[in-house]
Amino acid sequence: MWGHGPHAVASGLAAAWWHDVTKYAPAVVEVTVPRNSHGRRHEGSRVRRRELPVKDVVEWRGLQVTALELTVVEAAARRGGGPKLMDSALQRHVELSPLWAAHLRNKGRYGAPASRRLLQAAESGARSAAERLLIRLLEGAGIEGWIANHPVAGYLVDVGFPGCLVAIEVDGLAFHTDSDDFYHDRKRQNAIILAGWQVLRFTWLDVTEYPDRVIAEIRRAVSAR
Repeated sequence: MWGHGPHAVASGLAAAWWHDVTKYAPAVVEVTVPRNSHGRRHEGSRVRRRELPVKDVVEWRGLQVTALELTVVEAAARRGGGPKLMDSALQRHVELSPLWAAHLRNKGRYGAPASRRLLQAAESGARSAAERLLIRLLEGAGIEGWIANHPVAGYLVDVGFPGCLVAIEVDGLAFHTDSDDFYHDRKRQNAIILAGWQVLRFTWLDVTEYPDRVIAEIRRAVSAR
């Protein structure tokens, strides 16, 4: 990164690793430099040319990197980042509103549309978005006998199979960071189980990254009861 000049900034997955948001260093180091910078490309690096707002550049452990919020937004949109990285960051490192602010300060950058979709998924509508994904998976797999938003024990489960008493719940990104929400959800799930229903719980990451596994587990549960 230093080989690209004094104004070069580590970004993307390289910055995410430097911030300890990810465990493993990327094979190719992403470097952001000013548009008018000169110099040849160095092996093992990928150059992005754009002007970064001063607020989005920090020095961390002796290296200039994108600030944590922009790093999360950009790295989550890279191959190898994705919903898992953003979910982990929201659970342990950052709040959603600063991520949106960093995204809006840096419109037009590479990967911005993918970042926007992930941020939207992490908002209050995350659960409904995840439910829609689950329903599309069920329809695509030809699985029948389910009802969306089915009442069970005084609650609505995301997807219910009343014929075999199987309830499917799906959570959005950064789900249950609030202790009151966590308590309410456990109370709700216990009531559904005590009513004789089996509960399968999936996350946004499951339905977006591992759809085949989700469908296989649902088939197994439905056929076993």
